[in-house]
Amino acid sequence: MAELPLKEIKKRFKAAETHKEHWRSEYEQAYEFALPMRNLYDGFYEAETPGTRKNKRVFDSTAIHSTARFANRIQSSLFPPQRNWCRLAPGNRIPQEQHIETQRVLDFYSETMFGVMRQSGFDLAIGEMLLDLAIGTACMLIQPSGDDTKPIKFTCVPAYHVCFEEGPNGQINTVYRKFRRPFNVLEREFPDIKIPSEVAKKYEEKPTQKIELLEATYENNGFIYYCLSTMEGDHKLVSRQLQSFPWIVARYMKASGEIYGRGPVLYALPDILTVNKVKELALKNASLSIGGVFTAVDDGVLNPQTINIQPGSVIAVNSNGGPRGASLMPLPRSGDANLSQIELNDLRMNIKKMLLDDSLPPDTMSARSATEIMERMKDLSANLGAAFGRMIDEIMYPIVGRTLAIMNEMGMIELPLKVNGLEVQVIPVSPLALAGNTDNINSVMQFMQITQAMGPQGQMLVDPMKVGDYVADMLGIPGEVRTTQEERQAMQQEMMQAAQAMMQQQQGMAAPAPEGQTDG
Repeated sequence: MAELPLKEIKKRFKAAETHKEHWRSEYEQAYEFALPMRNLYDGFYEAETPGTRKNKRVFDSTAIHSTARFANRIQSSLFPPQRNWCRLAPGNRIPQEQHIETQRVLDFYSETMFGVMRQSGFDLAIGEMLLDLAIGTACMLIQPSGDDTKPIKFTCVPAYHVCFEEGPNGQINTVYRKFRRPFNVLEREFPDIKIPSEVAKKYEEKPTQKIELLEATYENNGFIYYCLSTMEGDHKLVSRQLQSFPWIVARYMKASGEIYGRGPVLYALPDILTVNKVKELALKNASLSIGGVFTAVDDGVLNPQTINIQPGSVIAVNSNGGPRGASLMPLPRSGDANLSQIELNDLRMNIKKMLLDDSLPPDTMSARSATEIMERMKDLSANLGAAFGRMIDEIMYPIVGRTLAIMNEMGMIELPLKVNGLEVQVIPVSPLALAGNTDNINSVMQFMQITQAMGPQGQMLVDPMKVGDYVADMLGIPGEVRTTQEERQAMQQEMMQAAQAMMQQQQGMAAPAPEGQTDG
C-alpha cells in the first residue's frame, strides 16, 4: 500500500486550490454572462442562499441562449440521447478470422452498457457536463450506486468544487473535491465510513447540520486511492483502493503549460461583454427618452422635496432661466448615444459562430435533404477541430472504460479482453463521427467503380468480401447481421455443390440415347 498521509493530501490540495484561484476572475465572468444559473463563483457556496437571482447584471441573453445551444448541439452530435453513440470493436491483436465472432460478443456488451446508462440518467449528466465544457472545464463522477434500478450513478460535479493535478502525459491523475453534506446522511452515503467520537459529539444535537468534507482521489505507484476527510481538523473518514479512476475531467481546449481548459465562451467573452454593456446603455438611454429628467426651481412655491415625478426624477436648481425661468422644465439632453456605430448584430453573429449556433438552417426555412445535413455535420466536425478529438479522448473513452469496469466489478458482464485499443477499441458511431466516415466510404466505392471499368484485370485489385467488411465497420453495422468466415466458407461450398449438381443435371439431359433404343 502506498497511500499518502492526510497531511500530505491536504498540503497538495491547498497548492492545487491556490493554482485554480488564478482562473477565478476569468471563469467568474464567463459563468455570470453565459451560464448564470450554474454560477457558483458569486458567493453561493460560502453563503448558501438558494433561490438567489443570478442574472442581475445580464442585459443581453445572446450568450446564454447560444451556450445552451452549444451543449445541445454537441450532445445530439456526439452523445445523442437514448441512442448508442459508440461501439466496442475488436482491435488489431484479434485475428481477422475471429473478428465477426468477437464483434457479436462485444455488441452484446455494448447493448448492456447503454441499457445501464439509459437507466441510470447518463443523458442528464452529460448534458450538464457539456454546459460546463462550453466555459472550458467539465467534471463527471461515475460511481456504483448500490441500487438495482439505477446500478451506476453519473454525477456532473460543478467545476467550482473541483481542483486537480496533472500526471504523466498530461493525464488527470489526482482530483480534489470540497463539498458539504448533512451529517446524518454520511453513514448512508458511505457505508464504510468511520466517524471519530469527537466529530460525532459535535453534531449529535444538530444532526442535519452540514459538515464540510474534502474528497481526494489520486494515483500513486500504479494504484488508485480514495480518501474522504473533514476540512476542519485532520480526521480521515473513508479510505479505499479503487480498481479504476472514477473522475472524468474534460477540457475543451488547453493552452501549453496550463491544466484548466478554455472553452468557446472564453473566446467570445470580449464580444459578450461588449454586447451586454451596449444593451445596458441602450436601455438607460431609452428610459431617459421615455421618462426624462427635470429641473425644479426652489422658489418657495414649488418644493422639490414634496413632489414625486415618475418615471423621471427632479433636480433642484437655483434658476431655470431669467428671471429664474419656469418653475419646472425638462433637462436638456446632451444627445443620444450613436448606437449605429456599434454593430450589435455583427457582435451577436460572432458570438453565435464561436458557440456553433449557426450550423443548421433556421426552423422557418424549407426542409433540408439528408445529404445537406450530412455535409453540415462534416462542417461542424471541421469547426470543432482539435476539440473534437479531445472530447473523444477525455470524455468518450474514459466514460466507456469506467462504466465497463464498474459493470465488471458488479458481475453484470465478464469482459475477458482489455479496452486498450489493441484488444478492444471504442469506435464512435454518433452522427458527427459517422459523417466523417462517409468520405472514406465514398473513396472505396469510387475505386471499385474504377476497377470495374478496367475489366477483369481491374476487378482482381479488390476483394469484395473485405470491401463489405470495411464499409460495415465504417457504418457501425452490428456483428449479429454479418456472416463469419466459417459461415461464408460454408455458403460458398453450398453454392459450389449446387452449381455442380446443376451441371450434372444439365449434362444428363444432354446425353445421347443408347444405340438400338427407339421411342415407342
